[in-house]
Amino acid sequence: MLLESVLIFFLLLAVLSYLHFHKLGFLLFVLFYRVKYMGMFTYFLLLGLTAVHTWQLIGDRTLSHVIVVQVLVRFLALVVLPVIMYIGFFYVHLTLLYRSGPHDQMMSSAFQASLEGGLARITQGQPLDVALGSQVTLRTVSSKPVPCWLHSHKVNYPIRYENGRGSSHQQQVTCYPFKDVNNWWIIKDPGRHTLVVSSPPRPVRHGDIIQLLHGMTSRYLNTHDVAAPMSPHSQEVSGYIDFNVSMPAQNLWRVDIVNRESDREIWKTILSEVRLVHVNTSAVLKLSGASLPEWGFKQLEVVGDKIYKGYQQSGMWNVEEHRYGRSQEQKERELELKSPTHSDIKRNLTFMAKFLELQWKMLTVKNEESEHKYSSSPLEWITMDTNIAYWLHPSSNAQIQLIGNIVNWTIANLALVVYCLMFLTYLLRRRRKVEDIPQDSWEQLVLAGVICVGGWAVNYLPFFLMEKTLFLYHYLPALTFKILQIPIVVEHLYIHVLKSPAQRKAFGVVILAVLCSVYVSYHNLSPLTYGQPALSSDELAALRWRESWDILLRKR
Repeated sequence: MLLESVLIFFLLLAVLSYLHFHKLGFLLFVLFYRVKYMGMFTYFLLLGLTAVHTWQLIGDRTLSHVIVVQVLVRFLALVVLPVIMYIGFFYVHLTLLYRSGPHDQMMSSAFQASLEGGLARITQGQPLDVALGSQVTLRTVSSKPVPCWLHSHKVNYPIRYENGRGSSHQQQVTCYPFKDVNNWWIIKDPGRHTLVVSSPPRPVRHGDIIQLLHGMTSRYLNTHDVAAPMSPHSQEVSGYIDFNVSMPAQNLWRVDIVNRESDREIWKTILSEVRLVHVNTSAVLKLSGASLPEWGFKQLEVVGDKIYKGYQQSGMWNVEEHRYGRSQEQKERELELKSPTHSDIKRNLTFMAKFLELQWKMLTVKNEESEHKYSSSPLEWITMDTNIAYWLHPSSNAQIQLIGNIVNWTIANLALVVYCLMFLTYLLRRRRKVEDIPQDSWEQLVLAGVICVGGWAVNYLPFFLMEKTLFLYHYLPALTFKILQIPIVVEHLYIHVLKSPAQRKAFGVVILAVLCSVYVSYHNLSPLTYGQPALSSDELAALRWRESWDILLRKR
């Protein structure tokens, strides 16, 4: 929320610089989309406007001797330099912030392991090559809905689900969003009984057939033609238990290293993205994203997907924690799995790999997994039907709310409608060869519309396509452009539409009344904006100008 004012500042400064063709105007393009990704839409708008102006320059025969230089300079200043500066900001960012932080879990295992502290203290010094007998934790590459690890525990699927469907009643296999000893699995050679790493180790390669044995319960990872609990179109994944009911084990998996460089690529700790393909059914081990009911402890469902196609992060896994198994006996192995891993070597990603991953996470990660009390839809922003309560005094009704000036909101909406009507009217009449205003005034009106109406549209309409949790403050950049439309409409009406002095005088009176109402609205709502003075419950109730406003009233 605090970034919105900074974003608006650079948006307007960039627009102003462009309109004046200031020599430093191009620098501001990178600043506003460095503040927040939403600034990219305004950047593309101004870039499109630049392309139109450049196209007009190309058609100007009087500039033929410098046109190539003009085009090249604009391309370098508005495209190449902003990209270089944007990447440069993140180079400084990633260089200075090289230690682990509280939200690292959203990043990949490789990214986390490249930072000092945190996961790096666990993964440093681990064997790089995954071998037969390795003890591993498998983390899903996807971070949706949350990062998690392949997991099992000593609880079986219920014999029948709530809807009456039956299960195999075998041991549950889930994806657990916390580090746990039950996340450990052993990579086993199907042709041998040993569960330890040989000397020398036999590395697992792309295309090899393996079994995955759960370290703490000694159940094999299994899938079969039984519907998954929450995703009946997919197969259930389980820890195999032989109930002697004509349901044989199907626990062979083919290792498919997706980001390999050769067909004999060795499975690498952290670095390799692996798809585990079930040999019997060709199903892919996949995180469905659904949460299991109480009998599954609300953990995430893992399924076997038989219609898996293309690259899907939910079907990709990487080894995060890894050690070479040395204990054949179950009790000794349990103690070994509970002990910490070694730590003495550091893995690093290249800057560009970390940069690209960070950009992808910024674009795709959803901040809120559930609807927030003060979240809202874009349609509610236009009519100011929503607000956000930020603070309430512990003993009085003093509070701070995000509530707009209702007069500003209304006049801005009206100005947008009036502009669109004027533009369409002029456009149709000019098509009929009727020119009501001079050519330079028409061009000025069009340019104002491109910047103000276009700026509002590109900062508002994309929210209808976003899945992230939205709040009223997301509308502020778009609202700023719509408010800028007000003086443009007022000036045009005063100069080109109102002809007589009496009309202009009456229009001036109306404008003065509107300005006074803007101040009155601001003054009345200022206790909610600044948190002082504290109002009584009756006074606060009188400020609820819309029924949808959630103004806090302290109970007596």
